[in-house]
Amino acid sequence: MASRALIVIDLLNDFLNPGGALYCGDESRKIVPVIRELIDEFDSRNDPVIFLRDAHARDDKEFELFPPHAIKGTWGFEVIPELAPAGKHHVVDKTRFSGFFGNNLADLLSELRPDEVWVTGVLTSICVMDTTGDLRNRGYLAVIPVEAVADIDPAQHESALERMRKIYGARIVHTRSRQAKGS
Repeated sequence: MASRALIVIDLLNDFLNPGGALYCGDESRKIVPVIRELIDEFDSRNDPVIFLRDAHARDDKEFELFPPHAIKGTWGFEVIPELAPAGKHHVVDKTRFSGFFGNNLADLLSELRPDEVWVTGVLTSICVMDTTGDLRNRGYLAVIPVEAVADIDPAQHESALERMRKIYGARIVHTRSRQAKGS
C-alpha cells in the first residue's frame, strides 16, 4: 500500500509547448520545475507517479468545444520531455475532463491504495478540478500543490482551487521549494 500517489495531468506538448495546439501560455510553464521536483521526491520514496494523458481520436466529440488537440499517437499528446515518464511510472490515457473516464485509473488506485493523492497539472479549472471531484467521489483525499497547477484564466484558477477546497475537501498546499524561494 502506498501512503500517497502523485497524478500529473496533461503535461503534454499540445498544452505546454509554445507550438502546441492549445498552448496554456508562458505562465503555465512555471509549474514544470515544481512538478519535476515532486516526481523526484515521490520516486525517492517509492510512491507511485501516474501520468494522465489526453489521448483523443481524430473525430473526438470534445473538438466541438475545443480545437483538435492531443490526438493519440501524435507529438501533441506526448508528455513534455522535461517530465517524460520513466519505466516505473504509470501512464493512463483519458478522453474526457475527468481522469477516471473510460480507463483503468480507478482500478490502478484501488490496487495502489494511497492514503492521499497529490494532483498536479493543467488546467486547474477543468481536468484538475474534475479529476479531484472524482477522487472525492471514490473516497480519496486529494492534495493540490498550488504551484503545481495552472490555468489560462487566473480567475478560474482561483475559483477552482476554492471549489476543490470547499466542496471536495481537497487540501490546498504550497510546495516547500516555492516557500524557500520566497514566492
